Amino acid sequence: MAAKEMRAVYAETLLELAKEDPRIVVVEADLMKATGTTPFKTAFPERAFDVGVAEANMLGVAAGLAAEGKIPFAATFGCFASRRAFDQFFMSGAYARLPVKLVGTDPGISAAFNGGTHMPFEDIGIMRMVPGIDIVEPSDPVSLQALVRKLAASGKVGYLRLHRKAVDAIYPEGETFELGKGKLLREGKDIVIIALGAIMVPEAIEAAQRLKSEGIEAAVIDAISVKPLDTGLISEWIGKTGAVVTAENHQKMGGLGSALAELIAESELQGCRLTRIGVADEFGEVGTQDWLKKRFGLSAEDIAAAARSLVAGKGKRKQI
Repeated sequence: MAAKEMRAVYAETLLELAKEDPRIVVVEADLMKATGTTPFKTAFPERAFDVGVAEANMLGVAAGLAAEGKIPFAATFGCFASRRAFDQFFMSGAYARLPVKLVGTDPGISAAFNGGTHMPFEDIGIMRMVPGIDIVEPSDPVSLQALVRKLAASGKVGYLRLHRKAVDAIYPEGETFELGKGKLLREGKDIVIIALGAIMVPEAIEAAQRLKSEGIEAAVIDAISVKPLDTGLISEWIGKTGAVVTAENHQKMGGLGSALAELIAESELQGCRLTRIGVADEFGEVGTQDWLKKRFGLSAEDIAAAARSLVAGKGKRKQI
């Protein structure tokens, strides 16, 4: 699959699902154009619900539809999906054990010119607190298409972190995906880079290529799922390399890096070295995506620098 707008892939996949399953519905908070679901409303007007700028109400409506046997995909900007409507999602969706699928768009620096108010660096951390939830962040159009289908079929509450803009394909068409499973993109004996999402996975791949030119072999894993985490794949490659860099378009706290730190602390992997690439306890800013990568230390060079330092220090443990 060539480069394609992720929101277009999201909407097209929902249209395909809706043709197969009459239970599929969309619920929006006055953002159908931004989310890309206007074609869904055109095709299935009786199955598209726009509740206006009322995100908490959107989750209440989605839960009501789920209670009546529907499979609702409720979407809004990630900042509103997580911070503004969390209690309704938690109580009406998750606590009630209803299969509400919440979609948070424009995660992290992909919010770009919408700025700090609309730049969610904390949404994964918030959603990780929900018992039994599936949290996924696709890295390309192929993974997005497959994961929307997996979420629809899961029977559980889910959170999809959706990059809206055009993204190059990483995976071949027809690649299979499972909730709770990552993908090994590249093997390497010196260090493993575990990245998440459409911004950071390409940066991790570029970082590994830079490191190879320096004689450092870096494995790369597309985490895909933050909850549940693919502990089997991750533990295998941490065990093989003894050093790991996590890379996410999110605060270092509460997200993928925190999940890895918890895994390492509670396992036999405690001798490995870990560096987390992410936002360092800051609010977002206005800027281009490329500028914001550098501003918040999320670039391929930032990942490569962290990897170089870890590889150089392997075998050394700080004294407490």
